[in-house]
Amino acid sequence: MGFFNFLTQGIAIDLGTANFLVLKDGKVVVDEPSIIAFNRTTGAVIAVGRKAEQMEGKEHENIRTIRPLKNGVIADFHAAEHMMKGMLKLANIGKGGMSPSYRMVVCVPAGITEVEKRAIRDSAVIAGAKEVYLIHEPVAAAIGIGLDVQEPTGHMLVDIGSGITEIAVIALSGIVCDQSVRVAGDSFDEDIIQFMRKEHNILIGQGTAEKIKIEVGAAIEELPDAPEPYSVKGRDLMTGLPKQVTVTYQDIAVCLDKSITKIEEAILITLELTPPELSSDIHQSGIYLTGGGALLRGLDRRLARKTRLPVHVVEGPLLAVIKGTGVALSNINNFKFLMR
Repeated sequence: MGFFNFLTQGIAIDLGTANFLVLKDGKVVVDEPSIIAFNRTTGAVIAVGRKAEQMEGKEHENIRTIRPLKNGVIADFHAAEHMMKGMLKLANIGKGGMSPSYRMVVCVPAGITEVEKRAIRDSAVIAGAKEVYLIHEPVAAAIGIGLDVQEPTGHMLVDIGSGITEIAVIALSGIVCDQSVRVAGDSFDEDIIQFMRKEHNILIGQGTAEKIKIEVGAAIEELPDAPEPYSVKGRDLMTGLPKQVTVTYQDIAVCLDKSITKIEEAILITLELTPPELSSDIHQSGIYLTGGGALLRGLDRRLARKTRLPVHVVEGPLLAVIKGTGVALSNINNFKFLMR
């Protein structure tokens, strides 16, 4: 039995639209972009993660880059399977010569369908998993920030990822009510691309839009500690020549307004659906923001104004889900809400 345990590795996976994270022995051993590059002719894997991301938008006819996940679920089964195998190799799991079998806990969106669950399970099994458990992302995020999800106390989380924003009220080890909107980090990038096109007549790629969001991204037009204006380089749509313009955080706040309004509406719907006893808990504890979108400047203030509730940006919002998934892995026998 001891030998069997030695060959079985317990790993937690955050299978995100933008980032793939692997946690082993309480440490994040892989934090890479969710992308893979194939050779078009042979079908061989050229690169996964960061190396593949560096090729994106620059590939020639013999290289094809794919992002296998869309809105938090697998859109390309073949690519997802190879990406998962490649990520596990990056983690150096099973480097001692014998390939171990894995006990995996994988986090999935709350609104996932049975077909999408099966796709994730099948990809995990092909990648070497002997046991696969699934956990809903909002529950994993709640565990990751230290909330006791098994208590009869209501907690509200807003997880703004890359492809999807999930709003959930959690109590007694389950999701009482939730809403999912396909408006998140990728939507913000697309808004910025369209804004640059309309306002400045300049064409930029998604990578540049992501940089703009990080440097001067904001949800409101009045920030106490405003970031410096950011210089953006792209292609002039009129002349085709390289061009440079400057954008401010106010510009980005204006262009993201419609997308953030959709998230606000979903939060208000979730609050309407919340049972009264749990509403009183949320009124006291407030709303917890997790995911990469939680880092958008002023978003907590904007949501607090809209909901009239305290809004907290959790510490380390990018790692909240994977940390919670790791805790679930350590307590597989005690957490009955894990799905097999």
